[in-house]
Amino acid sequence: MKKAVLNIFDDFTFFDPRADIDVSRRNLPHWQQEGRTYFITFRLNDSLPQEKLEALRRDRAEWLNKNPEPWPSTLRSEYHELFSKKVQEWLDAGHGSCLLKDPLCSRIVADALRHFDGERYDLAAWVVMPNHVHALVTPRTGFALGKILHSWKSFSAHEINKQTGRKGDVWQHETYDHIVRDPDSLWHFAKYIVDNPRQAGLHVPHVESRIKVT
Repeated sequence: MKKAVLNIFDDFTFFDPRADIDVSRRNLPHWQQEGRTYFITFRLNDSLPQEKLEALRRDRAEWLNKNPEPWPSTLRSEYHELFSKKVQEWLDAGHGSCLLKDPLCSRIVADALRHFDGERYDLAAWVVMPNHVHALVTPRTGFALGKILHSWKSFSAHEINKQTGRKGDVWQHETYDHIVRDPDSLWHFAKYIVDNPRQAGLHVPHVESRIKVT
């Protein structure tokens, strides 16, 4: 059954700077709040050249040292321009094996995303690109974002390796996640997800949005 279109003003709860925030960090900062929607990106393990990643890590570490959190909106925008946007441009350039060009592999990932949609989490928009995945996801009460992401990546990695006869890591261990801050940001993230294949000059079979962006 086709799910109803979501209203960006009525169907979502956005980031609240006054509420409790669970903050953690590996290479990237991770902020979490109960009941919020996240824009997430996870990518194949070989999707970015190592030399570019090393340069990016050095530049990001230097920037973070100069700009400790919490960030005002101006610094958050600067972080996105310097780092998140740059990574996205590299991903869209199609580096690495691009395993998800294989329809069977992309189907495995799509099925993993859909499997507990409406039970453990709610998907508002998502796309499976040749070397990465974007999604807008709202975890339901009792289901942590980290466990949802681990489930997606672990299951799909096992099935992709079985399908292709390969071994080893499929996904980069760390996932980019960002709490959606307001209706305008939500709409822009949904539009970005839907437009990502066209902007990369690709046709992909697995892209959906429950938020009207046209």
